[in-house]
Amino acid sequence: MATAKKAKQPAKQSNVATEELLGYYREMLLIRRFEEKAGQLYGMGKIAGFCHLYIGQEAVVVGLEAAAKEGDQRVTSYRDHGHMLACGMDPKGVMAELTGREGGYSKGKGGSMHMFSKEKNFYGGHGIVGAQVPIGAGLAFANKYRGNDNVAFAYFGDGAANQGQIYETFNMASLWKLPCIFVIENNQYAMGTSMKRGSSTPALYTRGEAFGIPGEAVDGMDVLAVRAAAEKAVAYCRAGKGPYILEMNTYRYRGHSMSDPAKYRTREEVQKMRDERDPIDHIRDMLLGGKHASEDDLKAIDKEIKSIVSASADFAVESPEPAEAELWTDIYA
Repeated sequence: MATAKKAKQPAKQSNVATEELLGYYREMLLIRRFEEKAGQLYGMGKIAGFCHLYIGQEAVVVGLEAAAKEGDQRVTSYRDHGHMLACGMDPKGVMAELTGREGGYSKGKGGSMHMFSKEKNFYGGHGIVGAQVPIGAGLAFANKYRGNDNVAFAYFGDGAANQGQIYETFNMASLWKLPCIFVIENNQYAMGTSMKRGSSTPALYTRGEAFGIPGEAVDGMDVLAVRAAAEKAVAYCRAGKGPYILEMNTYRYRGHSMSDPAKYRTREEVQKMRDERDPIDHIRDMLLGGKHASEDDLKAIDKEIKSIVSASADFAVESPEPAEAELWTDIYA
């Protein structure tokens, strides 16, 4: 894993409005607490199947959503809970889908990896590595065909960056100048394989150079750095210049999924990232250091978030299981 950079000093970001900082803090904290609760429910046997947590990577999706507008679309991989919450989906509906209940976004039939929201332009959640990226380009193609200025965000990981369909998509997106932002969430490990051992080119944002797609590496543990890069990429796409690549250098604290003991890295490595680079602590320090908020203000937000997450868990457990008749709905055959 690359050597951790020091967090930026609050003084450099003094021009950021208090409301914005508090908003980012709240959104990242919601994702963190939601995922922690999901982990608890999984341990209790309330959530079955695969469950991939987003803990540690919260700044990526919150920063990118800060640059999005109504009408923009997003599609991602199986590590998708954070993306759903960041785009405004109801925590109750997301958690109920995790527990396979009728009140879930896919009526309990999709589970952790397969839920969608047409209202929020969230197109999944996909279990096949890299499969969502061509879909993202398809969404961008629809935008160009319709003549609007909407942008599609296609998220994928450092492991998926080695999939062949990614490069077929890069070629088509560049050829047709599609308004698509390819977001590589480089959390340093492709399942259990270190990115350094699995990639011949560690600078993943350069993977689009052969297709004429510009890109840049971003500190994915700093929500303000992510937002700034996202605004630049969004402006590029909305101007009709074609796709853009953002490599978000981030880190996941938990294993690849709930069944992964993560023995391929040391506890010291994870703790070092938690202590020195945590994205929520970074914003918290800025809020307190810049006197944007008091300890009591942040405690009130934390209490509110815990209440929201607790209510979503109660709803997810109490919501009825899908009726047997649901087996025959939403089938394409």
